[in-house]
Amino acid sequence: MRWRHLPVYRPLVDLSTMEERHVKVTYRLDRATIHELFAQLEPDLMSAIHHPTGIPPLVQVLSVLRFLASGSFQTTVAIASGMSQPMFSNMLSRVLSALLKHIRSYIVFPQVEDLPTVNGDFYALGHIPNNISAIDGTHVALVPPCRSEQVYRNRKRYHSMNVQMVCLADQYVSHANAKFPGSVHDAYILRNSSIPYVMGQLQRHRVWLIGEDKDPIQCE
Repeated sequence: MRWRHLPVYRPLVDLSTMEERHVKVTYRLDRATIHELFAQLEPDLMSAIHHPTGIPPLVQVLSVLRFLASGSFQTTVAIASGMSQPMFSNMLSRVLSALLKHIRSYIVFPQVEDLPTVNGDFYALGHIPNNISAIDGTHVALVPPCRSEQVYRNRKRYHSMNVQMVCLADQYVSHANAKFPGSVHDAYILRNSSIPYVMGQLQRHRVWLIGEDKDPIQCE
């Protein structure tokens, strides 16, 4: 295969030259966490650099993190990273697939041994006793598939996925459920998630799960 006439990708992203404050604003993670994440993902991303126009694995990770942190369009992030939108789209799928392999290392619901720390953090934050997590739903806008457009239309009349998120007092995500379209009510998503079962396992500890405009769930 002749590659001599193909354009060579020249990275526009250099993490080493960025101030720590700028790193956190751009990627929502600190430099150490990004390097830790990159070390886990690098083996799955190395295959993309065998081609002369291939994108270095670190640039792949940084570009996708920027896309996820900004909520912007693919074209905007692609230009900022020095690549085309189709190139970024292919890279996005590859990086997200690699991320999903490690998702259970990062999104973990509190266990019994975590309760003293978790309860203490919530009490320090808002004097809330026996609280284990905070829960809410958020609508992530999308372009719906033509054949089932109506099920993605939410109560505010735009198309979305209704994503259930649970987090700790320090804002770390402990559970996420992105299986349901925008027309599905928050209460239905909660009932059909693993949260009721998990809370049932903690029944004797009498802990709470609080959420905005919802009745708390208590195990007792």
